[in-house]
Amino acid sequence: MSLSKFESMLKTNSVYFFDSIEFEEIIQHYIDNGKHSLANKAVKLGLEQHPTSIVLKLLKVELLIFEDKLQNANALINEIEAVAPNNEELLIQKAIILSKNDKHIEAILTLNQILAITDDPADIWSMVGMEYLYLDDFENARLNFANCIDVDFEDYSSLYNVVYCFDMENNHEEAIRFLTNYIDTNPYCEVAWHQLGRQYFVLNKFKEALKAFDYAVVIDESFIGGYLEKAKTLEELERFEEAIQNYLITLELDDPTAFVCVRIGECYQKLGDLDTATKYFKKAVHEDPLLDKAWLLLTNLFQEEKEYQKALYYITKALHIDDSNPMYWRKYAEINLKLNFYEETVKAFYKCLDLEDLSLEIYVGLADVLLFLGEFNDALKILVKAKNTYKQFAEIEYRLCGLFMLTSKEKYSLVHLKNALAIDADYRTIIKELYPTVFNNAKVQTIITNYLKATE
Repeated sequence: MSLSKFESMLKTNSVYFFDSIEFEEIIQHYIDNGKHSLANKAVKLGLEQHPTSIVLKLLKVELLIFEDKLQNANALINEIEAVAPNNEELLIQKAIILSKNDKHIEAILTLNQILAITDDPADIWSMVGMEYLYLDDFENARLNFANCIDVDFEDYSSLYNVVYCFDMENNHEEAIRFLTNYIDTNPYCEVAWHQLGRQYFVLNKFKEALKAFDYAVVIDESFIGGYLEKAKTLEELERFEEAIQNYLITLELDDPTAFVCVRIGECYQKLGDLDTATKYFKKAVHEDPLLDKAWLLLTNLFQEEKEYQKALYYITKALHIDDSNPMYWRKYAEINLKLNFYEETVKAFYKCLDLEDLSLEIYVGLADVLLFLGEFNDALKILVKAKNTYKQFAEIEYRLCGLFMLTSKEKYSLVHLKNALAIDADYRTIIKELYPTVFNNAKVQTIITNYLKATE
């Protein structure tokens, strides 16, 4: 009644009188519904009619904090504090401002003042816990959230926070003990069973995790998170058919997600059903075209099947999403090499190096393609760079031997040949395969023969 009367007043520009409690209800209604402009109008009029109302002033403080007008809020708090220094709501708002100003220790001290006088400490413990989280003090945060649970076993927000603190402390065994004790008191809490399963999963105790997730979904047959975690656990146990069934349940309970489609596809792939795997990978990119992992999975699948044109199409899709991923460029290089697209291969290898993929495979792969293209000097430059990182590697030394000989630098060629033989004589087949004319060079053959005789 008061609300409709107030809104009628706004429409007619009339001024009606409301008692302070009516204003409180009107303002709180607007705050709860996110109508802060109307809440501000009600606060303004309310304080005009009830200028000494502490409750209305505190509601104004709340609105000022929401609008991030912290200085104004603080000034009003100081005004209220002079009259009502031990008002709980005042101290709460004061703590909120301190927290927003990153004064978390002072916020905790203020909240502790409330704990000394309040009859309902649960919300305050929760606030204290959050302040300790801001300080990365997970032990004290956990203890405060645990206090909330002692008062209300169905405070699942605090339960999640307790487990989060255990996770951040990497204390999964203690988390299991806590959750087990909790379940002893509240055995039909699907959230607790789910969290217990997560802890076992992290510790690679998959059978125990599966049991916990089973309980979670028995308690709540629509618990999507429970089915997801159960399916992931079944994957770890290599029970792929059962994993698929649980993933499919999540699709029945909610709209399809790319993540679930990917997981189902990977399960089918492990079962050797590549057609169905492909179907689900394609469904994943349909649900989320920007999911580069799904494009990569399609790439790998067709690459393994030696369908390189299709593989090239899919890796190109992945690169359009993330062209700063060196692994994608390496894959792009591999596929283009299979298709004899050498210029694209070179481009991809150079891109890998630009993105700081400085692995030996990239260096020698690029050098070998440049050799094939007759770009001997460019290949030499690449191998010289490689040698700065990989100083005693036969793969590089034999290639340097070949390239220096091809560029008429025989002296350097023979030095690298001797280095290569000293590192690994068996790798001399590299010269025979990549540089047959160099391998048949009389001086090269003499050095190889003499080295082998000397090491017999």
